[in-house]
Amino acid sequence: MADTVFLRHLSRWQAEQQREAFADLYVEAYGGGSVTEFNDRQDFLWRFADYVQHPGFDMMIASEAGAVVGCVCGFRTDRGDSSWPGHEDLTSDGQVFTVVEVMVLPSHRRRRVATRLLEQLLTRAGAALATARVQPTNAPALAAYRSWGWTRAEGSEGPLAAGGSSGGSSEPYETWSHSRT
Repeated sequence: MADTVFLRHLSRWQAEQQREAFADLYVEAYGGGSVTEFNDRQDFLWRFADYVQHPGFDMMIASEAGAVVGCVCGFRTDRGDSSWPGHEDLTSDGQVFTVVEVMVLPSHRRRRVATRLLEQLLTRAGAALATARVQPTNAPALAAYRSWGWTRAEGSEGPLAAGGSSGGSSEPYETWSHSRT
């Protein structure tokens, strides 16, 4: 009999206390070789430290048999943020929630873990618009956002900046959004 995957909200304090476990999850979900793995882990820890400092940070985790198998986190976009053209009214009202990380262990993919985590997180956020920045070469992420009913925002390409789904990288990104109203 398969174990049940449980979802749980974490406070900012709980998220900070478990950051090493989330870095391990990140490496296991997306890591490469040993040198790359170390750099990826350090990069994730740097980004995660930035994420938890944002006002409105929120996080959901999935666990099975006491082990974390997935997580999703994000935060409300700062008031007046101009990086969402056409939605300045929503950012000024704090109604845009930016998803910055979605991670699920390969063994738990295609079991709706990410879908359930994201639904719970966005319901908790209560924002009118959800956004995410995704590298155009990340085919699995693009397929997932499409399957969740998200759409690519035209003219949204650019280099990822801190707070994007890959942190302070110069990698190109696309912005995807989902109306929650």
